[in-house]
Amino acid sequence: MLSTPTQLLRLSQGQLNLLEACPRKFQHTYLEQLNTPADPEHEERQTLGSRFHLLMQQREMGLPIDSFLQADTQLQSWMAGFAEAAPEILKPAPDDQTFRESEHYRTLQVQDYLLTVIYDLLIADSQQAQILDWKTYPKPQNKSKLEKNWQTRLYMYVLAETSVYLPEQISMTYWFVQSQGKPQNIKFTYSTAQHQQTAKKLHQLLSQLGNWLKGHKTNLLLPQVPEGRKICDYCQFAVKCDRLQTAAGDGILATEGAIATNSLPNLDNIQEVSL
Repeated sequence: MLSTPTQLLRLSQGQLNLLEACPRKFQHTYLEQLNTPADPEHEERQTLGSRFHLLMQQREMGLPIDSFLQADTQLQSWMAGFAEAAPEILKPAPDDQTFRESEHYRTLQVQDYLLTVIYDLLIADSQQAQILDWKTYPKPQNKSKLEKNWQTRLYMYVLAETSVYLPEQISMTYWFVQSQGKPQNIKFTYSTAQHQQTAKKLHQLLSQLGNWLKGHKTNLLLPQVPEGRKICDYCQFAVKCDRLQTAAGDGILATEGAIATNSLPNLDNIQEVSL
């Protein structure tokens, strides 16, 4: 008798962040795919951020970008500032021994999950591998929080697991292109100790998720955060989660809609969110 192959669930850094912050919100957002009203201002920022990512991708591929810049003074300003702040990134190495790829895609199976990452730019040579990520919102004030974010942890972890590079040869740099004055960056180096810590935390989180998903199939709800947590004050599901008293003061409304599905959404449809 042939065994039925296990269907892998695809997870991104954004989903891991949400799962760690609030399993119940993860359930509503990804398992049930409940829609919420769109914020026009947020959508506008996302659109501009997507345009900058596309601009950098086309430039890396050697495609013309003048039409992009002429049509958008904001992109023109960001690109000019970045070219002045980091000219070495925009100038490829004179030799052909350096690997460079924009929107570099990698996957790694852990347990019954397919972890997926997309690097805005990966630069690698015989000595080191650098992950670069473009951010089109102001620089975060707390570097330690950024270090603990699953984007930082997962991106370096996956590269170490899927390449010949040792953790000590890997780094990740966030470039904040619209910081006041000029673009700024935050760089993180990696180590074997960090890699082991990330592996442990990742396996624990995914094991928990596996148990929660088994319960969800029998209509059990994923856990909520304790009452009084600030995350509820800004959550669109405060009403649905019976946390209205916490969130009502902020005038937050929750909207129920959409049709529940049994699978997670495709990563390509998930927009970048602020760290």
